[in-house]
Amino acid sequence: MDVDQEKRLAAEAAAEIVENGMTVGLGTGSTVGYLLPALARRGLSISCVATSPRTMRAASELGLDVKPFDSIDHLDITIDGADQIAPDGWLVKGGGGAHTREKIVAAAASRFIVIGDSRKLVDVIRAPIPLELLEFGLPATLRRLEPVVVREGPKSPDGGILADYHGDVEDPARLSQWLSATPGVVGHGLFPPELVASVLIGRGDSVERRTVRERR
Repeated sequence: MDVDQEKRLAAEAAAEIVENGMTVGLGTGSTVGYLLPALARRGLSISCVATSPRTMRAASELGLDVKPFDSIDHLDITIDGADQIAPDGWLVKGGGGAHTREKIVAAAASRFIVIGDSRKLVDVIRAPIPLELLEFGLPATLRRLEPVVVREGPKSPDGGILADYHGDVEDPARLSQWLSATPGVVGHGLFPPELVASVLIGRGDSVERRTVRERR
């Protein structure tokens, strides 16, 4: 398996979906690293929103028009990678720590396109689940969330504490609801199928396409 080739094929296939005049949400991660040059090569007139400073810098250097998200209230399409992709459309995202922003940008789009290599396909969602936590009251929040491990290294793009939940994920919907309702949790990396329009997976030398739901 050539993982880089699979990522590139999925990213290039997604870039071909983008049309002139669209507003486009750009995710974060290694697969998006192949998307940005593919978009730039098309020479379209598009406006982009980036989910992380890293993506913003890379897109701007390639000549893509990146605007602040406070100037746009709706996106035509968002394209991003994932850490896990289940058959029913549930995703785990957040390995790069930008999952709160990524979820906001995905929810703002008429179509959320997920791209990745074949390793990202899983039978069921498993821990760890990325978390972004408020620093205020952190010890109390961690006690409620046990078992959870705080990451070493930088904070989220918005200054949140990054951590990973290592408990049971038998029911992603129930866990998602519980995490969202836990005081101190800014965001978590479980993305529901309702957000996802389609999935493009690089497999060998081709791209597998899955429709999760029709566009909103």
